[in-house]
Amino acid sequence: MTTATTNKGTKTQRIVYWITTSIIFLFDGLGALGSNTKIAIDGMHHAGFMSDAFRWELGIGKVLGGFFLILPFVSKRLKEWAYVGFGISTITACVVNFAAGDEMGKQGGIMALAVFGILVTSYIMFHKTYGKGIYQQA
Repeated sequence: MTTATTNKGTKTQRIVYWITTSIIFLFDGLGALGSNTKIAIDGMHHAGFMSDAFRWELGIGKVLGGFFLILPFVSKRLKEWAYVGFGISTITACVVNFAAGDEMGKQGGIMALAVFGILVTSYIMFHKTYGKGIYQQA
C-alpha cells in the first residue's frame, strides 16, 4: 500500500501523529484535571512530594501543555516547549516511581515509560508532518 506524500507528511504519518497526540492530551493533559482527587494526592505523597504547590503547578502546566499540543493554531515553538515539559515530567515520574521501590511504584514507572514512548512517537510524527521550518514561526 502506498500513501501519497504531501508537504505535510504522508496520510499515515498524520494519522499516527493525531492518535498519539490525542492520547497524550487525554491522558496527561486532561488527566491533570484530576490532580485534586484523593488518589492523585495520595500518589504524590507516596512519591515523596508532600507540598500541594508542586501538584498544582504540575496540573496547571499539563493542562496548558495539552492544549498547546492539540490546538492547530498554536505556534510550533509553543508545541516544542509543551513536548519538553511533558518529557521532563514523564521522565521524572518514571524515576520517582521506580525509586519508590514498591509494587505501586514499579507499576507507575512502567506506565510512565509507556506514556514516554507515546510522547516520543507523537514528537517524531510532529516533525515529520508539521515540523518543517519550526524556528521560522514564532
